[in-house]
Amino acid sequence: MPPLVAAMISLGALGAIDTYITATVCPVPVWVTFIAWASFFVCGGGQNGLIKCIVSNWTGIVIASITLLIIQFGPSHPLFAAILVGAGTSAMVLVSAVPILGFPPAIVFGFASLVGTTAATGTTITTSGFSQPTLVAMAAMLLGAIFGRISEMGTNLLASRKSAAA
Repeated sequence: MPPLVAAMISLGALGAIDTYITATVCPVPVWVTFIAWASFFVCGGGQNGLIKCIVSNWTGIVIASITLLIIQFGPSHPLFAAILVGAGTSAMVLVSAVPILGFPPAIVFGFASLVGTTAATGTTITTSGFSQPTLVAMAAMLLGAIFGRISEMGTNLLASRKSAAA
């Protein structure tokens, strides 16, 4: 089977499963899982890409969590928030010097996903329990990275299976 058709089938089926799971069993933002899923591929795929994706996405989430905590307890002024987001952005670039974090956009995906999760769920960084946005974003990004790896494996299986039969 041509790789594009194999990818279409694998990603399409798993996209439906991901959407169902996030709407029922694991209520995390489906759009965050899709961001992590894409991040898996841009981090190179395979086992190394899976690890790089998760570590990078979670690093962005941690930096965003620290940034949002400081913003929440600091002066309520747009300039203060802007300066802190700038500092968070600088931190994301700085940590990208670590080899496993060498793809800064994957770190930014994590940062943005946490900020978006707080906005979409109406929670703050100090919310506790299972709806705590850092935990929600981390779980969603882990799930998305796993779906990325499974879809890659499914694509490879479908592409090689039909090619070998022909």
